Amino acid sequence: MVMVALQEWQEAADLRVELLHHLKQQVPQIFCLKKESSPQEEEELIQSCLLHPLECFLFGEDPHEGLEKLKQGSPSSQLCGRVFKEGETVYSCRDCAIDPTCVLCMDCFQDSVHKSHRYKMNASSGGGFCDCGDVEAWKIGPCCSKHDPGAATAMVTDECVLEPDLYERAEKLFRVLLSYVTDFLVWEENFELSAELQPEIKNDAYYCVLYNDEHHSYEHVIYTLQRSVNCDQAEAQTHTALIDKEGRRAVKRGTLRSCLQAKDLIKSNSEHISLQPLRVEILHATVMAHQTFALRLGSWFQKIISYSVGFRQAFCRVALEPSTDGDLFCLISRLMLYDARMHKGARKIVHELIFCSMLMETEFKRLFAIEFTKLYKQLQQDFIHDDHERSISITALSVQIFTVPTLARQLIEEGNVIKVIVNTVMALLCEHLDDNNRFFFLGYNSDKFARIQVIFHDLRYILISKPSTWTETLRTQFLEGFKDFLGLLKCMQGMEEVKRQFGQHIAVEPEWEAGFSLQIQLRHILAMFQDWCSSDDEILLLAFKECHNVLMQCNNQSFNREAADYYMCKQILHVHPYKVSQEPVSIHLPISRILAGLYVLLCRTGAIERLQDVESYDFTQLAEHPLRCVVLAAQVSAEMWRRNGLSLVSQVYYYQDVKCRDEMYDKDILMLQIAASKMDANHFVMLILLRFELFDYFNGSCSSKDQDELIQCNRLTEEMLYLLIVIVGERYVPGISHVTKEDVTMREVIHLLCIEPMAHSSLVKGLPENESHETGLESVITKVATFKKPGVSGHGLYEVKKERLEEFNPFFYHYSRSQHSKAEESQKKRRVQEGNDKALRPPVPPAFCPAFSVIVRLLCCDITVHVLRRVLQRAAEDRQTHWTEIMIQRALHLIGQALLEEKTQLEDSTVEEVTFDFSLKARRIGSEHGKSVFHLLSKIKVVPSLEAQKDMVKWVLQMFEFVKCLREKSSPTASMIVEASKPEESAQDKEKAERKRKAEAAKLHRQKIMAQMSAMQKNFIESNKMLYENMPESGMQEERVASTESCTMEQKELCVAIGPHRGSTPAEREVLTCILCQEEQEVAAQAPAMVLTACVQRSTVLTQCRGKIPTSRADGTGTLYPLFMPPELAVGTHTGSCGHVMHATCWQKYFEAVQNTTRNRLHAELIIDLENGEYLCPLCKSLCNTVVPLITLEPLMFNYENAEIIGQHLSLPRWIQIISARIKGLKSVTQDNDYNTEGTSSDGDTGLCGEGQPDFRSILSYGVQEPRKFSDSIAEMLVVCATTVHRVGLKTAPNELCPRVPIMAWNTCAFTIQAIENILQEEDKPLFGSLQNRQLAGLRAIVQFSAAQRLKSSQAVIQRHFTDMLGVLLPVVSRNNTPSLLEVDFFHLLVGLVLSIPSLYQEEAVDLEPSAVSSAYNHLHILHLVTIAHIVQVLLLSTEIHPAVAVGEDTEEARAAAELYTTVSQHTGRLVPDVSGSSVAERVKRGINPFLRCAAVFFNCLTGVRPPEELFSTAVTCQGQMEALCSYLALPSNVFHLFHEHRETVTPLLQRWCGSSAITKDLKGKIQSVRYPRRRNRLIDLPEDYSALLNQASHFQCPKSSDDERKHPTLCLFCGAMLCSQSSCCLSQLDGEDVGACTAHAATCGAGVGMFLRVRECEIVLMASKTRGSPYPAPYLDDYGETDPHLARGNPLHLCPERYRKLNQLWQQHCILEEIARSLEVVNVMFAFEWQML
Repeated sequence: MVMVALQEWQEAADLRVELLHHLKQQVPQIFCLKKESSPQEEEELIQSCLLHPLECFLFGEDPHEGLEKLKQGSPSSQLCGRVFKEGETVYSCRDCAIDPTCVLCMDCFQDSVHKSHRYKMNASSGGGFCDCGDVEAWKIGPCCSKHDPGAATAMVTDECVLEPDLYERAEKLFRVLLSYVTDFLVWEENFELSAELQPEIKNDAYYCVLYNDEHHSYEHVIYTLQRSVNCDQAEAQTHTALIDKEGRRAVKRGTLRSCLQAKDLIKSNSEHISLQPLRVEILHATVMAHQTFALRLGSWFQKIISYSVGFRQAFCRVALEPSTDGDLFCLISRLMLYDARMHKGARKIVHELIFCSMLMETEFKRLFAIEFTKLYKQLQQDFIHDDHERSISITALSVQIFTVPTLARQLIEEGNVIKVIVNTVMALLCEHLDDNNRFFFLGYNSDKFARIQVIFHDLRYILISKPSTWTETLRTQFLEGFKDFLGLLKCMQGMEEVKRQFGQHIAVEPEWEAGFSLQIQLRHILAMFQDWCSSDDEILLLAFKECHNVLMQCNNQSFNREAADYYMCKQILHVHPYKVSQEPVSIHLPISRILAGLYVLLCRTGAIERLQDVESYDFTQLAEHPLRCVVLAAQVSAEMWRRNGLSLVSQVYYYQDVKCRDEMYDKDILMLQIAASKMDANHFVMLILLRFELFDYFNGSCSSKDQDELIQCNRLTEEMLYLLIVIVGERYVPGISHVTKEDVTMREVIHLLCIEPMAHSSLVKGLPENESHETGLESVITKVATFKKPGVSGHGLYEVKKERLEEFNPFFYHYSRSQHSKAEESQKKRRVQEGNDKALRPPVPPAFCPAFSVIVRLLCCDITVHVLRRVLQRAAEDRQTHWTEIMIQRALHLIGQALLEEKTQLEDSTVEEVTFDFSLKARRIGSEHGKSVFHLLSKIKVVPSLEAQKDMVKWVLQMFEFVKCLREKSSPTASMIVEASKPEESAQDKEKAERKRKAEAAKLHRQKIMAQMSAMQKNFIESNKMLYENMPESGMQEERVASTESCTMEQKELCVAIGPHRGSTPAEREVLTCILCQEEQEVAAQAPAMVLTACVQRSTVLTQCRGKIPTSRADGTGTLYPLFMPPELAVGTHTGSCGHVMHATCWQKYFEAVQNTTRNRLHAELIIDLENGEYLCPLCKSLCNTVVPLITLEPLMFNYENAEIIGQHLSLPRWIQIISARIKGLKSVTQDNDYNTEGTSSDGDTGLCGEGQPDFRSILSYGVQEPRKFSDSIAEMLVVCATTVHRVGLKTAPNELCPRVPIMAWNTCAFTIQAIENILQEEDKPLFGSLQNRQLAGLRAIVQFSAAQRLKSSQAVIQRHFTDMLGVLLPVVSRNNTPSLLEVDFFHLLVGLVLSIPSLYQEEAVDLEPSAVSSAYNHLHILHLVTIAHIVQVLLLSTEIHPAVAVGEDTEEARAAAELYTTVSQHTGRLVPDVSGSSVAERVKRGINPFLRCAAVFFNCLTGVRPPEELFSTAVTCQGQMEALCSYLALPSNVFHLFHEHRETVTPLLQRWCGSSAITKDLKGKIQSVRYPRRRNRLIDLPEDYSALLNQASHFQCPKSSDDERKHPTLCLFCGAMLCSQSSCCLSQLDGEDVGACTAHAATCGAGVGMFLRVRECEIVLMASKTRGSPYPAPYLDDYGETDPHLARGNPLHLCPERYRKLNQLWQQHCILEEIARSLEVVNVMFAFEWQML
């Protein structure tokens, strides 16, 4: 069938007719008409019936063969062209990229030279493509190693390598198919199918198709669908998700009538929710089928094009050829024009088609760019009215075209793209023009306005790289575009004028954000236009003239009144009257500012000389508006515009802020400097006084007594003086003085660092960015600052170098008011520390360029001297309300500037040549009345309220003397400097000496007082000895009384915790202070309870089988967990305490109050879970969920004689007999029928018990005593704590009567000790002495609480638990389901046995417990048995035992070890050759070491016996520590000696232990068991370079989804699993609730606790439950010691080991919950984040 069709197609005169006929028949058969088939079946049909025939026609033979031939003849492409998905990481090289839009994909970057350069990482917004291989995008290294053609040559159109027939067929086929695709993608609802595609039999099958929009939320659409098309929620959710993803979805199939009904229902239901109805279309099933296939053809085209350059060129030619049927547009233009009406899926296909075809070919890229520019205005207008994001709009392609330098030039020359873009903006903004043709944005649409602003990006792209050579056409077209741009600026000049509000506050705040948004968008464009102009003198001159003309047109109606004359100091100024405080003023003056910029460029390039009629320019008029603007800012600062509200304050803030100041405030200052250089100095200062409304004030004609007016005048005077300082002193602008951009940046950095040391990111924020988002900081920072690296928290800081401090200017014009005061305070403080005076002298500025050198005349003109005299005179008269200290400070700075200028000129020239005569005028004018500047300075020196300025006045007077010496030439210049500085130095020396003398006197006085106090204290202590016996310790809030015998008792031989030689427990009186009521109380068994705050949590920190959490599984009639903790420690229950103490009653009141108040807090459930009894510690805000009652140790003087006597009778075999007899005699045991009955046989008895059966009550004969009695409140708190541990540990409902309550108390005791031992070992700290007091107090409390648990539970239950546990060690009492040695953690078993054995002493009539001596022996024998069993366990699981070496091993330990290993091997049936005894011994010691360490901590907390000194230090060798442990635990230092000592008892036990079926299975490898010592868990290893992690994430494939949507790869730091977070594809059910992948993973991996690294966001997420989590800084830092959440800055990141170690500690110490609670407490959450969906 395929061959017949092919023949017909090849022979057909009109291929189009034949192809469409084929599609008419086949397409409806496959898509839409039939019942939905599976995607796989549908794809097979598409391939076989549609695509395969097309490919056969294209190649003229079998496609596979044709493709092979094609591959042999065509070279691989030099361009990468990978299209980025949203969120994909892209890289830009800051050293080599032509502009920031030039980026590389992950793979190309890893194989490029840029990896070792300064690069940036960012997340793509989607839609761009990789620029690898494009030589116009990179200065060097355009290709990665994969795309390097051998030699980097310019990207030119490759020669067509296809055979003519193949090329012709391709063109024909592409023409028909692309036309078909275009027709169906631009389809309208009312279109009819063409005759060629009309089905022969028309059926009544229609689809109701719902389209995506951005007005309706997910919930709205789901609700509408449920109401309109009768689908359930799950179906509605599926429809909605696919509509959001693909852009549309057929939600109903049926007859035309039923679909129309559905359409009406959808529209009406959606209108109820949103004013805008959902877009719905009714499409015939056949049309739907063709549209579906058209989209499929789009991806087919991409595949075919990728085969060959020839196919690509054929496709481009077809796509761009003009239409033949009278339609003006080519096919690609039709698709572009319809883009805004297409759904998401169709847009995506079209955009990708353009990417892989026209944008990959230079010539066709040019033709496409021209076509795009022609349609630009229409496309942008469509985008403005579209509601989809720009990333899926055709307009986003502008970045691919306009950023190519050669293409940008061609588009300016051929299509005047600047004019097109500006006109597009104007057309869209024209609705906002007022009657004066200026913008007025009241009531603007913010969404639409934001879309219009995006168009400015395109203008920026066009101007990114200025031309190196200009053609006439380029000049003409650029100037045309520039004129249109000035037309846009003309509409902004003077827009949104403000008028000062009098009387009452403004009613409605005027709109101002839109104007500033426009200004921020234009900021770089204005700079780039000026940059382009500066590259050609002719352009610069023409642009300046054009700009001046436009400004003159704007300035026509500047004044309402006629010009008048103003007189001051014999000077006359003829100017129009105008008051900023009374008439309208605008902050938007872009044309004035661009003119100032162009003028400075004219001066800089020297083209100013070619500017005609410069003198005819009215510079007073040019400076008028900028001056008004500066005055407005000054008046706002002086709080004259308070009634105008916050909008004006905000405008002035942005006017001077780093985001806008480049093209606003700075340019206004520049224009004032230009005017100052061209006007008479006196006239210029008079103009400033007039506009500041201070003319009358300084002319003497204002004599107001109004206090408010005086304060206002003072504030304005301060601002006016500041402006003069700035105009004269701010010379760091290239063109104003001979400085470079680098010098400017250095000065900015110095002044920022003079405020305080700063982080790199803070410096970057404080510096203006250029169009490439660069600040130039890196190139200068090392010259001006030193870097201090960060610690475990915080960030690295830069500090200014000392030698650069002389450049500090306290009146730096980019300081805000707060920055100014901080910098001034900081520098004064520094000068005092260095022993200098506090005078902050003005720095020596660089000299003005010749064109601006006249500006310095402002300092010595008559009006300035007059102003300074008036200011100083008011201070000298000391009339408080007429002057301020700030005013004097600024006047002094101005005088200092003038004297420095005069000094510089005198040093550079002869006195006769110097016309700058400030010092002469300052001494002469007003001297006849003693009111010259010089005389007044001497007067204010003694004004008390100017004490702070005394140093500055002194320096100024010295400068006067110095300048006088220079003028009189009284001495050579060098000696003058020395002479002039001598008075200053001597004054300084005197001051220093005085300060030193005072300090010495104060020191002596202090010493004398301290000696007196010390003597008094001694007398007091002597006379009040009783009070001082209870001195409090520093760590805890407790007081202890030491026993008088404690010193003698603490001898080394008594450092034994158990057995007949155990040390005594010293009597310690513990007095603690409640943190709530602050009352002290002694902790005692009968006293009211005192409690420690505590947090119980499930933990997998020690797990050996990550991801496997056991449940309480029944096995036979008993349960293995929690009674027996498996050795994998899969999940434990950890109890931690912050160590803060309260009365139980205080805590109960506090807890009730927390419950009541927290319920009313917003999102309180995020911080604490009230239902589960959580609260925050009142003192440290740690998260807690229970309290542990404090129980003191009973003081004990051990009876060694008695112990020795009992020891002679109570050997291990006898002890086993007695215990066995007691167990068998107890009713709780005899009633069970599943216990081993073998114990009654003679073998069992003789093997384990020897001769003579003990009596049921023999156990009591070795010593009993009454159990401790506790007060009711302690008993109550024991229950509270135990219930919480049981509830949390087993995730069950609270039940204090559950028989597992005591087990969970023992388990948490054991697990908490194991966790602490693990941390100490991990951090290489000694076992004792390194815990903080709070940890130690918490641990002791937990052990004592666990020990007391047996008193609160049924003794029968405890006895049963004891019997079950003992069954592991003694098969004689084991049950049918008792686990083997390999299935038990022996430390948990030890704790359980030790804490439950007292229950065996319980009698029916009386409560009894073992005496101290009995307990000592019980502990000893239990520990010996458990240690023996653990050694056997270690041996059974050992895999690293070395064979015996030839050299004889003579140590007793090695021989005993080898013998034991052989015995165990025989019992298990393992054939083992001779083994190295020392290797076995070493292995066993390493294996049991953690167990012994835990046991030592446990018995220390249980008995209070002090451990040996060796365990307080890490300096002791491993062998020394092992011996100390054994000594403390009453074990032989050679642990194998236990087997010899108890040979008779152990031998039968060994046989029984090793015969277990579990052991047999393990040895055969059927069970995976834990090896000892257990693996110590750490967080996974992370790569040092963050880009490696990003690379790993980029290759991540979601396990449940195959689409290419943006994923959030998230790494579990516990196990290294990469998860797909925040995605609907990976939702799963947990406890009947939908949760995200991370939450589900945390439940199994961390028992609900998780620590995840969100790779693309570079952020750690801590999780503690389904509802709680918090972000945490990632351990990756950039070179400046800072983290970079969300890769906002994009600097290269490297792993900080210290921070990662801190994260590891956070996990190991179980502080994740605490960290989350603390961070949530600090951050006030308004909108809760759904952590469970992560």
